Amino acid sequence: MLALGKLLELTLAGREPAEKTQLTVEGVRMRWLDEGALEVTPPEGRDDGMDLLLSAGIHGNETAPIELLDELLHGIARGEIKPRARVLFLFGNPEAMRTGARYIEHDVNRLFNRRHEQSSGVEALRACALERLATAFFFYKEGRTRLHYDLHTAIRGSKIEQFALYPYKEGRQHSRRELARLRAAGMQAVLLQSKPSITFTAFTYETLGAEAFTLELGKARPFGQNGEIKLGKLEARLRAIIEGNEPAEDEGIGGLQLFSVAREIIKHSDSFHLHLPADIENFSELSRGYLLAEDLAETRWVVEEEGARIIFPNPKVKNGLRAGMLIVPASDEQLV
Repeated sequence: MLALGKLLELTLAGREPAEKTQLTVEGVRMRWLDEGALEVTPPEGRDDGMDLLLSAGIHGNETAPIELLDELLHGIARGEIKPRARVLFLFGNPEAMRTGARYIEHDVNRLFNRRHEQSSGVEALRACALERLATAFFFYKEGRTRLHYDLHTAIRGSKIEQFALYPYKEGRQHSRRELARLRAAGMQAVLLQSKPSITFTAFTYETLGAEAFTLELGKARPFGQNGEIKLGKLEARLRAIIEGNEPAEDEGIGGLQLFSVAREIIKHSDSFHLHLPADIENFSELSRGYLLAEDLAETRWVVEEEGARIIFPNPKVKNGLRAGMLIVPASDEQLV
């Protein structure tokens, strides 16, 4: 196997490769761009016009997606996967990956769309570098298909284990075809967002024009302890996208649950209190009238929506950040 196929090993060791560019026997170019960043380019004549960005490790302790990208890279380096797409592999937060932490000082996934300019430290620099790498990758040539999957696992368990978040941009509609692709990749639900955000996929969707999705794939566990997370469908679909052999017609989105954001719960102060059990799972249903959270100045969040569920409840976030999201079922009427 080519040495550049061991990007994860290089990243965890904090080493640069001796050779920055290598070719497989079939002429696929693998090029090391930066720490945790590797570009794969198919031979001339085999490129099908797809630019695919695959990122993981934005949170350093979310190891199952990191291991999945590592497997795909090994397959390319050994010649078992024969790319027809350009692919950029990114391990988002190498410092946190090396320590097994979610982040060192700041949550990288809250530092995009210029938010890193208001921060400092290793994560702010990394978010800036990730934006630069993604921009250079997607603006290689005009007229190409741009797709970004940012792979995560969650802090807590979930009643719907594998789901996606679809960013929002004013004037742009969500794609039914992309949702069918997600369903084929094993996603059980998609949250259709309705306001701009500061995550990595929000940057690539809003600023770079890619179709972009944050994929939540199960509960975060240490390296080597991810046997319970079933990623077979996702791995098969990613291989098909890379090799340019997806089925001509997907099965549609039947059975895929759609949700929209009703409200975000923002933590304003250290007095914030979230009235939920510490072990509550994502997608847990909440009844109308439930007192969800309280903060300073008698600020109260009471559930008013029918069919409301909670995702990403986290009272430990820094002040000013989202401590949870109330979501409700959505229809497919706005899809194109």
